[in-house]
Amino acid sequence: MAVFQLAEWTAMAPALILAGTALALFVFDSISPHSTNRSLLAGTAAGGALASLAVAVWFIVAGVGTPTVDGGLGEITVLSDQFVVDQMALYFMIIVAIVTALIVVASYDYLVGHAYQAEYYSLVVLAATGMSMMAAANSLVTIFIALELASLPSYALVAILKDNRGSVEAGLKYFLIGALSSAIFLYGISLVYGATGHLQLDNIAEVIAAGDADPYGGLLGLGILMLIGGFAFKTASVPFHFWAPDAYEGAPAPISGFLSSASKAAGFVILFRVFTEAFPLGDQMNALIGFDWTVAFIILAIVTMTVGNFAAATQNNVKRMLAYSSIGHAGYALIGVAGLSADGGELVMGAAMMHLLVYGFMNTGAFLFVALAEHWGVGRTFEDYNGLSRQAPIACAAMAVFMFSLAGIPPFGGFFSKFFLFMGALEASAANTAMLAVAAALVVNSALSLYYYSRLVKALWIEEPATTRDRLARPTGLYAAIVVAAVMTVLILPGFGPVVDAALDAAVAALG
Repeated sequence: MAVFQLAEWTAMAPALILAGTALALFVFDSISPHSTNRSLLAGTAAGGALASLAVAVWFIVAGVGTPTVDGGLGEITVLSDQFVVDQMALYFMIIVAIVTALIVVASYDYLVGHAYQAEYYSLVVLAATGMSMMAAANSLVTIFIALELASLPSYALVAILKDNRGSVEAGLKYFLIGALSSAIFLYGISLVYGATGHLQLDNIAEVIAAGDADPYGGLLGLGILMLIGGFAFKTASVPFHFWAPDAYEGAPAPISGFLSSASKAAGFVILFRVFTEAFPLGDQMNALIGFDWTVAFIILAIVTMTVGNFAAATQNNVKRMLAYSSIGHAGYALIGVAGLSADGGELVMGAAMMHLLVYGFMNTGAFLFVALAEHWGVGRTFEDYNGLSRQAPIACAAMAVFMFSLAGIPPFGGFFSKFFLFMGALEASAANTAMLAVAAALVVNSALSLYYYSRLVKALWIEEPATTRDRLARPTGLYAAIVVAAVMTVLILPGFGPVVDAALDAAVAALG
């Protein structure tokens, strides 16, 4: 096929398209810095995201990263193996592109009357570029560079409402905690390099397998713990989760959805890649570092999902509830790493990847509904949402879909992804009985989440409005993004087969 005749660097096309789109927006802003042509700006950004999505899907269909497929092409390495484009990279590039497109389309209406519109779209696409590059990074150096490329625009996006004290305060908190986590992550990288003499993931694994790592003793284990800390921040996992509620509450609602979906997926892809490729499981690894690193993720998964869900259940602010809910879902996705073993773990890791794809639709859609409510001037508490279905039944029906899917109720996509997570945890318990506790925690926390998700649905559909509202507008961009996200959340369940195949193929390739 034509893709096989392209130069190797074109394998990074999904990320390069986003980078080119961001640069085009920057050039437009430099030429016309005061332009408010929202149609051109949003159209350019959305076009770049959709083009990136189309190329990533094309590459997967063409067999890039799947050498077992007849005529398929194995993983493609770029820049002396600093980047690798395989099924897992393309899978997460698709998630990032989907969320970016939804956010950009919704922002068309959300940004009415706001300044810095060209900067806003440029920063969104630039952050998406970093997230897309994170999916393909194959060295601790390129991982760190891509992570910072995603993080730095995100800090500015959270604080972009410069006349809003909450937005500026949230951006400052996010930046300070992000700087701390980056320092911890970078120091962990230096310790791993000191212990192994390499930064490329497969070279690190070779040194460990040969028994030549950590000549000074303790460096590698401490470095791994620091890397886990850096990943915990990026995925909003305990104990680096406390930035998320403040950042999500103060940021523009579309950006909250962007960070909680695309950024979280990008954090998990580098987590999956580092711990499946660089640090092989087994007795030799455990003896070298003094502990089984899967135990750390088992504890993180249980604590993160429990803290997130219990905190969400106590919230009266809808945006903060969704923020704590996203922390709980980070705990669910951590099951994908906690269930790995020396004998495999393809099902549990594939299930985590399935969940992150479904989560990209349902969680982004939920935050976009909050953006719509903010556009209407609705308050932020549950009571402020009372009776909205009487004036906006379509949007409220979509929000009900998001809430029930996040809770894992059939027939929505979230049910199937949680079901696979549960089955994967049970399968992994054959190698590690502690995974039974993880499976139990998943069931208990999913049941708890139904309480606070249904509470919002009750406010929208059952409660009487506290005040009489004026007629609510129906902004095209926001409505389109919300409806598309809701439709995909419903349709992805009967069409889950290709998602399952893609996620499991990517997991098998990563663990192989």
